[in-house]
Amino acid sequence: MIVGVHALLYSTNADLDRAFLRDVLGFSNIDAGDGWLIFKLPPAELGVHPADGEEHSELYLLCDDIASTIVDLRAKSVECSEPSDQGWGVLSMITLPSGGKLGVYEPRHPLAIKL
Repeated sequence: MIVGVHALLYSTNADLDRAFLRDVLGFSNIDAGDGWLIFKLPPAELGVHPADGEEHSELYLLCDDIASTIVDLRAKSVECSEPSDQGWGVLSMITLPSGGKLGVYEPRHPLAIKL
């Protein structure tokens, strides 16, 4: 019945952020028309957390080694926050060309994508 997940990232400069996803992170993509790129993402998983207040959604990228991922991203001139231990994983926030933030973390929880 369900064949995949289509995630949305809203941006104040979609063209710059699309180029970042394509050229810096290396995500394969298709052009859906007029330069509207849709990116193939790595395997995904979905967690449902209790909401403290208004319901919302979040998007994080997963990595195997946050320290080496940060080194690789900084070598490509990507601004990354210092990693912080969240218990469930070690998190860094990367700054997109638009100024938006995107989380990337090394999980410490079991991964559904390993099933």
